[in-house]
Amino acid sequence: MKVFYSAKNYSGETKAEEIDVENERELASQLRVDGYILTSFKELSEEKKNNTSVKFMDRFFSISLKDKLMFTRNLSVMISSGLPISKSVYNISLQTKNKKFQQILNNIFDDIQAGTTFADGLAHYPNVFGDLFVNMVRVGESSGNLEEILEILSIQLEKEHDLTSKIKGAMTYPAVIIVAMIGIAVLMLTYILPKMMGVFADMKVDLPASTQFIIEMSNMLRAHYIAVAVGLVFFIMAIRFLLTTESGKRILGFILINIPVIKNMVIKVNCARFARIYSSLLRSGVPVVQALTIISNTLTNYYYKKAAKDGIEDVQKGVSLSTVIGKNPKVFPVLMAQMAQVGEETGKTEVVLLKLAEFYEDEVDQISKNMSSIIEPVLMIFIGGAVGFFAISMLQPMYSLMDNIK
Repeated sequence: MKVFYSAKNYSGETKAEEIDVENERELASQLRVDGYILTSFKELSEEKKNNTSVKFMDRFFSISLKDKLMFTRNLSVMISSGLPISKSVYNISLQTKNKKFQQILNNIFDDIQAGTTFADGLAHYPNVFGDLFVNMVRVGESSGNLEEILEILSIQLEKEHDLTSKIKGAMTYPAVIIVAMIGIAVLMLTYILPKMMGVFADMKVDLPASTQFIIEMSNMLRAHYIAVAVGLVFFIMAIRFLLTTESGKRILGFILINIPVIKNMVIKVNCARFARIYSSLLRSGVPVVQALTIISNTLTNYYYKKAAKDGIEDVQKGVSLSTVIGKNPKVFPVLMAQMAQVGEETGKTEVVLLKLAEFYEDEVDQISKNMSSIIEPVLMIFIGGAVGFFAISMLQPMYSLMDNIK
C-alpha cells in the first residue's frame, strides 16, 4: 500500500516521504535498522490520489503568485499566534479579494473540518498548489514544525515572485516596441499605402520587386483582413498547444538555452530555482530522491526537468548530487557542481545551495537591469532595417520615373 510517513533519528533529524510498504510494522522495522523511529504513519487512499487530478474548469483560472505568497505569509503568522489551521484558512478566505481563490480556500476549510489533513486539502488543487507546496506542508504537519515550513515556503514564493517580476520587467520594453512596430506597419499597409498606389499607377513604370511585394501585402490585408485575423488567432493557439506537448517543450527549452542574448538569464534563473527549491526541501526534511522528483515537476524548462528526472535513478544507485549536476554541463555551470560537492563534503548541502541560489538571483537582477541596454541596439537595427526597406521600396519607383524623364 502507498503510505506517507515521518521519522526522526536520535540526533533529531527528520525524514519523511511516500513509499510502498506492506504494513506499519514492516516500515517501523526498516527505519529502526537505519537508526530512525517512526513518528507518523498515514495510508494514502486511492480516492484521495484520484482527487488530485486537475478539474476541467480550473484550467481556465489561475491564482497569481502574489496571492499564494500572501496566503502563505498570513497563514504562518496566524499559526505562530496559536490559531488552528482551519480557523486560519477561514480567516484568510474572508480577506481574499480573488473570488476563485476564496472559493478554493473555503473548500479546503470544509475538507479540514471534515477530518482531511491540510496537505490533502491542498492536493485537491494541483493547478494552484503544486508538488513543492503540498509535500512541504505534508512534512510540516507530520513533523510538527508546520510554522517553520510555511516560513520557508513564504521565502521561496517571495524569491520566485522577485525572479518573475525581474524577467517581466526586462521583457516589457522590447515587447512594447515590437507591438508598436506591428501596429505602425498595419497602419501603413492599410491606410497610407493605398493612397500612394494611384501615383504608382499613373507613373506607368515597372515597379521593383520590393515595391510589388509591399503592394501585394497591402492588398491582401485590406481584402482579407478577417481571414488574416482569424489565421493569426489560430496560429497563436497552435503555438500554445505545441508548447504543451513534449516535442514543443523540448524545442522551446533548446531555443531558450541557446539564444545568445537571453540564454545567460535563462540558465541562471533555472539554476537559482533549482538550488533554492532543493535547499528548501532538504531543510524541510524531504529525502533526496523525493526532492528531485518534486523539482522535476516544478521547473518549467524541459532540459532542467530532464536533468532532475535522470538524476533520480542515479541518486538511487548511490551517485552524489554534484555528479548528477556535473553530467549536464550544458544547463548547469561548473560552479554549481563544485558548490554542490563542497556542500556534500561539509554536510551542509542545503546551506551551500541556499547561498548559491542567492548568488544567481543577484546575477539575474544585474542582467535584468542591463537587458534593455543589450536589447535596444538589436531592436534599433531591426526597426531601422524595416523602415529603410519600406522607404526604399516607396521611393525607388519615383527615382526610376525621374531617370526616364531625363
